[in-house]
Amino acid sequence: MRIRLVLLSFLSVAQSHAATRPNLVLLLADDLGIGDLGCYGNKTLRTPNIDRLAEGGVKLTQHLAASPLCTPSRAAFMTGRYPIRSGMASEFLVGVYLFSASSGGLPTSEITFAKLLKGQGYSTALIGKWHLGTNCHNKSDFCHHPLSHGFDYFHGIPVTNLRDCKPGEGSVFTRAIRLLVFIPLQIIAVTLLTMVVLKYLGLVRVPPLIFFGLLCLAAMILGLLVCFLHYFRPLNCFLMRNHEITQQPLSYDNLMQRLVADAAQFIRRNAEKPFLLVLSYLHVHTALFSSKDFAGKSKHGAYGDAVEEMDWSVGQILKVLDELKLANNTLIYFSSDQGAHVEEVTPKGEVHGGSNGIYKGGKANNWEGGIRVPGILRWPGVIQAGLEIDEPTSNMDVFPTVATLAGAPLPEDRIIDGRDLMPLLQGKTQHSDHEFLFHYCNFYLNAVRWRPRNSTSIWKAFFFTPKFSPEGANGCFSTHVCYCHGRSVSYHQPPLLFDISKDPTERNPVTPATEPRFQEVLDTMQQAVDRHTKTLKAVPNQLSLGNLVWKPWLQMCCSPSGLSCQCDREKQARRASH
Repeated sequence: MRIRLVLLSFLSVAQSHAATRPNLVLLLADDLGIGDLGCYGNKTLRTPNIDRLAEGGVKLTQHLAASPLCTPSRAAFMTGRYPIRSGMASEFLVGVYLFSASSGGLPTSEITFAKLLKGQGYSTALIGKWHLGTNCHNKSDFCHHPLSHGFDYFHGIPVTNLRDCKPGEGSVFTRAIRLLVFIPLQIIAVTLLTMVVLKYLGLVRVPPLIFFGLLCLAAMILGLLVCFLHYFRPLNCFLMRNHEITQQPLSYDNLMQRLVADAAQFIRRNAEKPFLLVLSYLHVHTALFSSKDFAGKSKHGAYGDAVEEMDWSVGQILKVLDELKLANNTLIYFSSDQGAHVEEVTPKGEVHGGSNGIYKGGKANNWEGGIRVPGILRWPGVIQAGLEIDEPTSNMDVFPTVATLAGAPLPEDRIIDGRDLMPLLQGKTQHSDHEFLFHYCNFYLNAVRWRPRNSTSIWKAFFFTPKFSPEGANGCFSTHVCYCHGRSVSYHQPPLLFDISKDPTERNPVTPATEPRFQEVLDTMQQAVDRHTKTLKAVPNQLSLGNLVWKPWLQMCCSPSGLSCQCDREKQARRASH
């Protein structure tokens, strides 16, 4: 009788909650590994607030990023669609935006969940990292900007956090500089030396103009390198508030505290009406940073410090929601855009990447370590606390889930690849609505996952896999990230097949000798691939080389003259508030 009364009370609370439109707080980490959190098995990093979130809600143990790279993964998260559908999948080696003055970005024709919720009367904000483009044709059209995609308020960085943004942390362009600068300089030096020797021996007459031209070429290359190293940081690493640059270059001093304080203020301003807050962390992408309260306090160096500071910030958001008595009417989602970047090791040997637990690979590849990410959802009284669900789900599922909760009809003029999570979270169904999921490595279909309805198996077939280097490593350390085509991958015919339910570490591919249904499984998966590819339409590639390169006419600068792109309106605003 008592059990029946408890169930009835829970259902009545759930129904009353469901009748109201919840507030939505979406917390998205950057490059956080599934093995970095206590609730997913980490024993040495302290993440009590994220763990508390998991204890009070549902923990997804097979939550998957739609792409193992920042830009395409975030495009999928925002739109509920595979990034190839929006042109946010690169055919080039580089799969993300590196410059603020690139012309590519999330097309204005795409519909984000922010745009849907804004149409339903929600106040919407994105605080932190965007990484989906800024301008198209001039430096003030803001065609790709968050405010053009449904957000009322934006405070953060338009591109991404890079080592180059923090003095003394090295550069992500080291390999490119070696290829485009040092090798040409070496060739010029050898050519000059050879001509000098040949002239000295009287074998060749070399006009002085050739010597002068080669020296000028070497000077120009060195000059361009010096300019690049000097100007990259202020031109690409800056904070914006809406359309205005507020800090150029970006300062890391108490950066997390500033952003989370702004997030808390947004919640307070909108406590009386429904709101959507996307807190998109810069943590734990390199360059790593943390305030003095966290620096040197963890057991895992700078990386651990950043994780623990991020966990503190989650606690601050929970505290504000409790204080305003909004917790029971707020759905909170916590995840990461992809797995940990295992190749992030400094020249000194310091590990600046996280842990993907038992899973193989990491960021930039579709082994489980690159795409299996934390997935935590809490909504007291609606989602039962303490549940663990081991069904394939995707970060694309956030789009239809929040749209449905807000009462927004899904767009009918396009394919939405995500599925509403609420039936699974509330126990109305025991199986994922995704029978098949397709894993892209940039533009290229890398693998397919099949969850048969009448089986406990979860099949995953790879059409190609990255060549890890050095041999036997768990990543592509020689190139810093794994690439998606050409000599960087090994192609498999027949595809490499795993049963993830029995072999989550992907160490033992099944064969016709070990799996009687081997060919039948592959045939079924190929038929799904054929059906899927027929739904794809040709769209402009937003990550083409032309859309990736720096364009001076798109460069934003807080100085009207453009001669000195330096300002700190953030500090001025703090002084004014004090």
